[in-house]
Amino acid sequence: MNALGAADTPPADRRAAEWLRREARLIRRPLLRTGLFTALLALSLVAQAWVLAAILTAGVFERASFAQLWPLCGALLVLALLRFVLNLGARRSAVHGAQQLAGALRARLLHEAQALGPLGLRGNASGDLLTRLVDGIEAVLGYFARYLPQAGAAVLVPLLLAVFIFPADWLSGLVLVLTAPLIPLFMVLVGRAAARASEQRYAQLRRLGAAFVDALGGLVTLRQLGAAERCAARLESESEAYRLLSLEVLRVAFLSSLVLEFFAMVSIAIVAVLIGFRLLWGELALHDGLFVLLLAPEFYLQLRGLGALRHTRMDAVAAAEQLATLETEAAAAPAHFAGATAVRCDRPPEIRLERVTYLHRGRGAGLHECSLTIRPAQLTALVGPSGSGKSTLLNLLLGFVAPDQGRILLDGVDLTECDVRQWRDGIAWVPQSTHVFEGTVRENLLLANGEADAAAVSRALKTSGLAAVLARLPHGEDTVLGERGVGLSGGQLQRLALARALVRERARVWLLDEPTAHLDRDGARELQASIRAAAASRTVLMAVHRLSAARAADWVVVLDGGRVVEQGPPEHLQRTGGAFSALLQAELS
Repeated sequence: MNALGAADTPPADRRAAEWLRREARLIRRPLLRTGLFTALLALSLVAQAWVLAAILTAGVFERASFAQLWPLCGALLVLALLRFVLNLGARRSAVHGAQQLAGALRARLLHEAQALGPLGLRGNASGDLLTRLVDGIEAVLGYFARYLPQAGAAVLVPLLLAVFIFPADWLSGLVLVLTAPLIPLFMVLVGRAAARASEQRYAQLRRLGAAFVDALGGLVTLRQLGAAERCAARLESESEAYRLLSLEVLRVAFLSSLVLEFFAMVSIAIVAVLIGFRLLWGELALHDGLFVLLLAPEFYLQLRGLGALRHTRMDAVAAAEQLATLETEAAAAPAHFAGATAVRCDRPPEIRLERVTYLHRGRGAGLHECSLTIRPAQLTALVGPSGSGKSTLLNLLLGFVAPDQGRILLDGVDLTECDVRQWRDGIAWVPQSTHVFEGTVRENLLLANGEADAAAVSRALKTSGLAAVLARLPHGEDTVLGERGVGLSGGQLQRLALARALVRERARVWLLDEPTAHLDRDGARELQASIRAAAASRTVLMAVHRLSAARAADWVVVLDGGRVVEQGPPEHLQRTGGAFSALLQAELS
């Protein structure tokens, strides 16, 4: 039987089975070591059965003295200890290899998820992605640590036992060999229904994880809108559906175990009856009969153990399908930024877009033939209505996607030829919604630069205006924040985002997406002053919706429909009565 169960793999699961087979090659040595332990364990089992049969024959039927049986009893004890050591070695080898693979797999998949970027992961809920990387890999871990070694033992141990059973009693060996295939046959028949139930269960787990994480993140908003009870009812419904699917998987698993136990017991009973009659007729030696009878249950034990772990394989196949999908998405993403040209970090660069076009797959043009220049030591504002392409432009500059046409030049060097990691290392990114992890303010701030000293932290907090806020809190910088910034207001979170940018003193490029969101007019004015001061030594691009912030910039780029319709100093654009002036009038009206 194939260790991966290919015989009963439905077409929908073939990719998952191939993915599992490929990953298994990465831990070939631990698996081979486990197989060696298993083979030695089977041989020690044969020796133990032979010794026990000799003790029973000599002690019960030949009335041998204890002095005569003592060497055999000592050998039996040694063999029992040897089996314990070999079994422990096989389990430890399998678990150690599986844990190594799980760690490497989690790191690789996390890297691929990061490589996809926010645009590539747009269709994946955060809870769904967490379920894949945590619960999915845990399911795969069980497959490699338990099911795969057991599958190898289910093939290896019966073969080795048959080698010793046939010389002792060929008829019993023939019965065992003929009845053994019935167990995997019924595993296949019952396993098809179980596989479908397991896939449905894992899909429901993903939905439940996505719903829970989304509800947790928006708990405050749900309470404000009076929708918390509806959300709780939805979570209860999803949980109940998951419970029912889990019970269905268990029902099929118990049915499978019952079938396997039934055929194993019937086969052992047949062997026992045949041995009994042949002993009665004098056609079989007593020692050989006892030896075969002791090995018969062990012959089926590994197959029964494999059947008991069928649900482990089914969970792993369902999880592997989703992990393989994530890898496929990452592999299908265009291979951008393969170059290794070093990016200068000692001075702010000039960023120039030359007829850049980027197409959103299935949604038309995000940008169309955009040409603009973002100069160092000046504040450039990016304005335009929703859907005009501002976020797309920022994603292009962050290296999450590459242009379909045109070029993005950094001091004359094409961005696609640069080392994108080094480029991102020199960027301070302030998103519209700041993500804050559970921990102190200082810990969240140091995520941007773990090497920042106390003086740098103090300067960043003071410049961003967050120092005055923390001064009113009893623990100051050591104030513990909840997940997603519970404990600070929206405006204070924006100040924390700016402080993160400020603490990245090596960052020569600032990209800001509506940095004054959630701030009142006075707070926005203070934050704009801090940004303008930082722009004197950096290249700063700021996407804004409040046009008052754009009026304070040195250069304004107006986007509409993915095109640059106007650009220039804000005073000049306001006088010309073009797109920028129209946006200003619409905001004031």
